[in-house]
Amino acid sequence: MKLSQARAQAAATLRAAGIDGAARDADRILAAVLGVEPARLRTADDRDLSPGEIVRLDQGIAARATRQPVAQIVGFRDFYAHRFRVTRDTLDPRPETETLVETALSLPWGNVLDMGTGTGAILISLLAARPGSRGTGTDISAPALEVARDNAHLIGVRADFLRADWYDGLGGRFDLIVSNPPYIALAEMPGLAPDVLQWEPHSALTDGGDGLAAYRAIAAGALAHLAPGGHVLVEIGPTQGAAVAAVFRQHGAETRLIPDLDGRDRVVLARFGA
Repeated sequence: MKLSQARAQAAATLRAAGIDGAARDADRILAAVLGVEPARLRTADDRDLSPGEIVRLDQGIAARATRQPVAQIVGFRDFYAHRFRVTRDTLDPRPETETLVETALSLPWGNVLDMGTGTGAILISLLAARPGSRGTGTDISAPALEVARDNAHLIGVRADFLRADWYDGLGGRFDLIVSNPPYIALAEMPGLAPDVLQWEPHSALTDGGDGLAAYRAIAAGALAHLAPGGHVLVEIGPTQGAAVAAVFRQHGAETRLIPDLDGRDRVVLARFGA
């Protein structure tokens, strides 16, 4: 089978399965099989695929047709300036979260705590962009922490990774605390796309309640774990800005809402003390 035929057939299979962005996803899977960037497929020689390449492509397309996320199929997601390993034990890093990273890099800090680190994408991106800084990532999931450690090693960043439920057992103070916590309310879970609901870890998506429990925990412990004048940055759902800002103000913080590139509220910036 020629490369052009494989591209067309893969896209057609995903379209028939009802996958939005079928051609894009087919190209991402095929490119991963071939070890190239998706953009290269348009200019690559129209060569015959090997039997092994065809098998791997067919397996990947079949997995995507069941709504498994592309990042889990190919094993990685590009986020900010780096490529991160992704598994079923972690959330797939979203482009919207880059807003949090960019906001963090506009602030003064030398050490950072990332709670609910998952793949480590936020923490590792920050440390890589600010040489000489120090960071700690925590997560309640041991398998997620192993993914984060692998990503730090692959990207060449040194960080500490600890298993913890928010601040439990965590000492020291930090200039900056960041988190992309589980913020989807339990009642909203059935409305998620199958790609998310059936494949990503529910503990990283929802608190099993109103979607605000993590913010309450982060805000309540912030003063005890921040250096003087420190900041907290948390990602939020686009309708949660007022509620999350109110949670932090209840604990003495000044707050500001940061929009993403689509103009939706995406990050709450909370500043504690002088």
